[in-house]
Amino acid sequence: MKMESFETNLKKLEDIVKKLEGGDVKLSDSIKFFEEGVKLTASLSKALEEAESKITVLTEGKND
Repeated sequence: MKMESFETNLKKLEDIVKKLEGGDVKLSDSIKFFEEGVKLTASLSKALEEAESKITVLTEGKND
């Protein structure tokens, strides 16, 4: 998967959710969308974990 910004990936995931919730998608397309959604979710989760780690490192010295 091409490296996209967090915001771009979040928008893609939101669009997938809307399509799947709409119920007008063929089963085969639903599976493809679901697979892409799982990949996007993993990428977003990783980005959030990395951001949290950076924030923790930056704020560790400020608690003293």
